[in-house]
Amino acid sequence: MPRYTRASYANEMLVLENGHMRIEVFKRIGGWGWAEIYTPAGKFMGVLEHLGEIMIRDLEIPMRLEADEVQRESGDFGERLIFPVKSVVVQEKLKGTSFANWIHYPFSEPFLVGEVSLTLVPDEPVLYISHRLISKANLYVRYIRGPWLKVGECSFGSRKTDAIFPGVEWLIGDEWSSGTDWFKDPWALRFAPHPNKVSIPVMACSYDGDGIGMAWDPNREVTGWFNYRRCCPQPVFASPNFVDRMNNHLMGLMVPDAEIEALENRVYAEPPLELHLDQEIEFDAEIFISRGNSLQVLVDWVKRHGLPGVPLSHEDFRWTLDRIADAYNTRFWYEEKGFGNEQHPDGIGPNIPLFLERYIRENDGKPTAMELKKKIEWCQKQGKGRSRDIYGRIGLTGGNEREKLLEEGKKILSWQREDGSFGFEPDGRHYMKDDFVVARSFIEPMGLAHDTALDICAVPAIQLLRLWEKTGVEAFKEGARKALEYCMPMTRPEGGDFWETPLHSPNLLAAGHGAIAYYLGYKVFGDERYRQKAIYWLRSLLPFTHLWETEQVRMLYNTKPCLCSSDWYFANWVRDHVQWEVLETFAASVQLGIDWGEVDPEVDWHLYHEGITSAAIRWVIDHRDNKWKPHNMPWTLKAYKEGRFDGCFPDTHNTTTGNYGGMVIMPDVIAVNIYGILDYGRKDI
Repeated sequence: MPRYTRASYANEMLVLENGHMRIEVFKRIGGWGWAEIYTPAGKFMGVLEHLGEIMIRDLEIPMRLEADEVQRESGDFGERLIFPVKSVVVQEKLKGTSFANWIHYPFSEPFLVGEVSLTLVPDEPVLYISHRLISKANLYVRYIRGPWLKVGECSFGSRKTDAIFPGVEWLIGDEWSSGTDWFKDPWALRFAPHPNKVSIPVMACSYDGDGIGMAWDPNREVTGWFNYRRCCPQPVFASPNFVDRMNNHLMGLMVPDAEIEALENRVYAEPPLELHLDQEIEFDAEIFISRGNSLQVLVDWVKRHGLPGVPLSHEDFRWTLDRIADAYNTRFWYEEKGFGNEQHPDGIGPNIPLFLERYIRENDGKPTAMELKKKIEWCQKQGKGRSRDIYGRIGLTGGNEREKLLEEGKKILSWQREDGSFGFEPDGRHYMKDDFVVARSFIEPMGLAHDTALDICAVPAIQLLRLWEKTGVEAFKEGARKALEYCMPMTRPEGGDFWETPLHSPNLLAAGHGAIAYYLGYKVFGDERYRQKAIYWLRSLLPFTHLWETEQVRMLYNTKPCLCSSDWYFANWVRDHVQWEVLETFAASVQLGIDWGEVDPEVDWHLYHEGITSAAIRWVIDHRDNKWKPHNMPWTLKAYKEGRFDGCFPDTHNTTTGNYGGMVIMPDVIAVNIYGILDYGRKDI
């Protein structure tokens, strides 16, 4: 008997089962029409509500696709059910009823016909769904729905452990998707976003140790006609399902898709989709289950499909090193001042970018290297001549002087609380910009003083471990251990961009710092739990990372910094990419001698590293492209147009326009990552 109670059961069912997943398919009184999905242990995970559905502009009733019969096939591909489907004809359903005397629709034939197949592959918990449909009339359509999954329906309902819509949402517990926790309207509403905003084409939800996902090809053409616009799949995600106001979680694919941001969140399209006689409509998707939470659902998808390839070769990377070195030798050098650029004149000084000494050593005798060597020698004579020992906020300020290192460590320990955590101090040590002051004065606080999050604890944990390594002071080591233990129950990376975003919003930089903190902890303490947690936080980078791109907008391996807004209204990080944070994570890892490919060989982190670095190279500014505009520093546009920022890379990239913006960032972090990539597999370093 079916568990789903919102369908009229006709006492016929079929089963697909392979020991990893069980699919029960049921017949409505009008024809074959819905499927229930179970784990091997029998947990009811969700309902595939129909075999497709169409809503036309001139009829208020949606029409499901149903099949009178079914064909079963078996082979190396697994087990397959094939349904010859047609859309319901409403007028036929009214024949012989009391409605026939007062309702008449001028439609006597199905609008859509075709074939829907369900294929359960052997030895994997994966169900492939294929729709091959043909329009039988010229119509204006509000929607055509393909795979439409309601997770938890008639089972665990709207409860969840977590849910991830990569690049858009990362929810835990009873949080709502499209909620105003991290955004304010209108940005908060994102249940049917512009498809470019989705970083990985997977929707995931988990409950009590089991996860379920829906995946698709975002570049797959679903339908098109003549020389009109082509439609790709529009993902729809609501957790809980506020779209239908029902006690479940919605994952679905439909057309038309949101061509521009102004057409987002329209599950009833306006303007409607123009459909023509014999126009083809094709959906492909996979539904799969995983043991674990929603992040594990994404990881399983990555393991099965692999990471996308990178177009750049090692020679391209070396050419980029030359390009960056040339920029430092020319426009990023100011005589009698040092290295920097005029965006931040106060930042120009005798600080040596980390990669330059190696570049000079490996290019000895070449003109650029010889000129840079003289510049470095000048910097060293100024009594500074060094950048921080590592990129980012995990650097140490004490250098190698023991007394300064001891002082720094004692100061960090003074911030630590009895339970091992570190408190958030927006008006104290965490004050970097006035964003928090502005946001709380005109809307609400983005984080409360004395609260905590992963990044607030992970950064001092890293610093304490490094201070212990340099000084041998056991109190530093113990302080780090207490911080790591405090964070063990955490499952979502939070707190990385505390200076301008909601403290508990999902955050890439926190994931990177969490991975580094726990791996260093594993190396020091030998605790296997720490190694596993390092892998978990490393894999938490994936939901922020674009693993596909369109022909119009190149964004492969671009990353979102967080899934929230800045200052509630001033930046949208579901729409925009930021590359420096993931670069900083891997640059710091390179400096610390961490090879993530060896730590977690189940995911190709060497390829990932190449990917995020190749993306950054794509971002490098060439003013002739005219793809960048400033944000809060409009006066810098003149310097950009004159080429004085060429070689830097911008702060942000827009997923929908493909344009870049914000401040410009010095490219030394790209060079450090390039050297890290070139060094993989070398034994002489």
